[in-house]
Amino acid sequence: MIQQEIGQSGIQASAIGLGTWAIGGWKWGGTDDAASIDAISAAIDNGITLIDTAPAYGMGRSEEIVGRAIHGRRDKVVIATKCGLVWHHQNGPHHVDQNGQPIHRYLGRASIIHEVEQSLRRLNTDYIDLYITHWQDTVTPISETMATLEELRDQGKIRAIGASNVSVSDLQAYIAAGQLDAIQEQYNMVHRDIAKTLLPITVANNVATLSYSSLALGLLSGAMTSTRVFKGDDLRQTNPRFSPENRARVAAFMTAIEPIATIHDASLAQIVIAWTLQQAGVTFALCGARTAMQAQENAKAGTISLTPNDLAKIDSEIETHLAAI
Repeated sequence: MIQQEIGQSGIQASAIGLGTWAIGGWKWGGTDDAASIDAISAAIDNGITLIDTAPAYGMGRSEEIVGRAIHGRRDKVVIATKCGLVWHHQNGPHHVDQNGQPIHRYLGRASIIHEVEQSLRRLNTDYIDLYITHWQDTVTPISETMATLEELRDQGKIRAIGASNVSVSDLQAYIAAGQLDAIQEQYNMVHRDIAKTLLPITVANNVATLSYSSLALGLLSGAMTSTRVFKGDDLRQTNPRFSPENRARVAAFMTAIEPIATIHDASLAQIVIAWTLQQAGVTFALCGARTAMQAQENAKAGTISLTPNDLAKIDSEIETHLAAI
């Protein structure tokens, strides 16, 4: 498994990270705790050390499951979790409702201090490796947020600082305010906007980038059929990227890159993940897994090195089949 450093923190982690939004259940049609724990254990067993979670993933449920799964193995993992989506007060702009509870975006000092203690408790640990602002609010100066995070780092409660879902001006403000070690942003074959906006800045300032939704919520997994039906509160049932037309485009793309997968003795999903990791500026690829088998498959992508010819062929097929998605 490829190992990478998180910015200038000195923390090394696996280039493939386990994303645990789905494990929290919210917006994913529920969850199975036992299967989730098996998935986390399998990820660690197969070389994945980076585990990404957040309080908002099921209002603490994902963090609690991660805490249970890593019991006795804390020294084997690098935990990333987040702050800034809160339900213990109503400061900051309204973000979304979850289980009938309003969630707000807020990154004020007192709120972050409260949040970090709650996350430490749920994760059953005394430190967080990478602490990320989940979404940016419009009422708290980034300088105040960074001062609080640096205070927590000085106290040893967190080891590195990250920010997620940022604009160019947000990113520049974080870098100006202190040592920002990472950003976490959506990046995949059908969502590459940050390649022209954020990544040039992160590369120039030695800030790591964690791509989330590396398989585009499963659209690029190679297993998304045209007849798949999403149940419950699964966010994909209303996502236009999952239209029948787009699924057909993805199916044609997967057929086109299948020879590359065969050469590397890899699955289609592994090729998609490997491509993501080899994009300029992308340091880590976060991949969700709800079963042990999915976690094992994702981990193997961290051992694949695509050739320049492979990358050129994949890029060509992306433009042919996926540009309209």
